[in-house]
Formats: sequence, structure tokens, C-alpha cells
Amino acid sequence: MTETSETNDTRPAVTMIGLGEMGTALATAFLDGGHPTTVWNRTPGKADALVSKGAHLAETVRDAVAASPLLVVNLKGNTAAREVLASAGDALAGKAVVNLTDGTSAEVTAVAEWTAGQGAHYLHGQIMTIAPGIGHPDAVVFYGGDKTVYDRFQSTLQLLSGRASLIADDPRAPVLYGMAVHGTMWGTLNGFLHAAALLRNEGIEVSRFLEDATPSVSALLSFLPSIADTVDRGDHAVEYGALKHHLPSIEDLFHESQARGVDAELPAYTLALVARAIDQGHANDNYSRLIDHYTNP
Repeated sequence: MTETSETNDTRPAVTMIGLGEMGTALATAFLDGGHPTTVWNRTPGKADALVSKGAHLAETVRDAVAASPLLVVNLKGNTAAREVLASAGDALAGKAVVNLTDGTSAEVTAVAEWTAGQGAHYLHGQIMTIAPGIGHPDAVVFYGGDKTVYDRFQSTLQLLSGRASLIADDPRAPVLYGMAVHGTMWGTLNGFLHAAALLRNEGIEVSRFLEDATPSVSALLSFLPSIADTVDRGDHAVEYGALKHHLPSIEDLFHESQARGVDAELPAYTLALVARAIDQGHANDNYSRLIDHYTNP
């Protein structure tokens, strides 16, 4: 297959490397969007459904890379991503590489620097949805890296998510954004499940609790921007809702959990953080003061 350039009349050819659950969803989005799509996977049989939809199956990574100006990679780990791309040899020069592989910021840096050394242009993306969400208007993908790649192929990348954005020229930024979202999610889910255990211990339906407490729970999320502002400014003084006022409620939650035989590790951890900050002279500060603990544990 010959390479197709992006023009006003032609959708650019895309090569999809990696056909796991997510890679298959990505390739399907490109095909449905009318893009000539070449695919490659270590196990060729995974491409059968895509080939039946019109995809071209490349026999080698080099053939796959040579077929398109835009290479999208989604593999299990950045070590694998680099190894697979390396097998393309000098065919990688001049290509736009959009790496949608999960990993750490250090791993992304290594792949980005190596890719640049091959004469290719690098953009990293962090997918914030599961495979069935690819292409949904509310799906999010954070991008960071070469702006020329993002600008050139923006309309193509928007096939993957309705909320795609270039957040930085640093390819590590999307990874950290993704981890920040997930960290917030897991913290929220763990807190909610601890609350659910406490309610169930008393025989209270959790769904009923949500019906009655939705305004209070929703208000918690609306509080995040003010927390972010105090963290960015480094000014944690607050007139209302200081740490000293959080302490009694946290103590009550800890003792109630213990008394009911509900795991108290989570409230105990929170209690220790707040008590320590108060002991250090921050009783009148915002809850945001606890950023100090996470920054300098």
C-alpha cells in the first residue's frame, strides 16, 4: 500500500499498530471515518474483522510504517512500543507517531527521545475511556508533544474522542493528567465504598442514601476548584472550614467504623494526616494544607 498524504480532498492514511481490545476500537474508528487504514499485530488473526471492514493487513512492521504518514501505536507497555517501532528501521523517518500506550512519564520520555532520534515526530496521548467509548463525543484523550503533528492530524484524532486536546508540548503531561484523574477516581471510590459499608452495617440502602444526599455529595466536586486554587497559590489560610473543624468529624467516623467492625484503615489514615497537620501549627488552614504531606512525605 502506498502512503496517502493529507490534503483538502483526501483523508490521510493511518497505520494502527497493536490490535488488542483498545487498538481494535481505534482502528475501527479510523475505518468508520473513511481513512485508508493499515493494521499490524503480532497475532495476525486479530485483524480478520478489521480486514473484512476494509483494512489492509501489513505483513511486517516496516510495511505498516511505510504505508501511512500517521502511525498510531497501542501496545502493552512502552518497552514493547519501542521494540516494535525499532523493527521498522529507517522507514520511521519523517513519520508522525502518536503513541497511545499506557506507562509512566519516564517511559514516555524514553520513547519520545528515541523516536526523535529516528527522525520521526512524536505525540503522546492518554486515553481516558474504555474501548467501547472510543469515538463518543464525551470521550477524552489528552495529547502532549509535537504540536505540528496534532495540528496536521487533529481532524483524524478527533474520530477517537469528542474531547481531544493538546495540553502541552511535553509528552509526559498527558500521562500525569491521566494519573491525576485516576488517583482522584480511586480516592473517591474508596471513600464511597467505605461509606457504603458503614450504611449497609446499619441496614440502610446505599441507593436511598444517594437519593437523599446527592446535593451534599455533588457539592464536594464543586469544591475542587477552590482547593486547586489554594494549592497553586500556596496560600492555605481559610476563614471557614479549617482543619480543626474537620478533626472531630473524622474522629467520629473512625470510632464509628471501629465500633461496627467496618474496616477503619481509610479514616485512620485521614485522621493521622489531619492530626499531624494540626500538631504542626496548621489548625486554621484549609484542607488543602495536606498537600504538604504528599509533596514531602
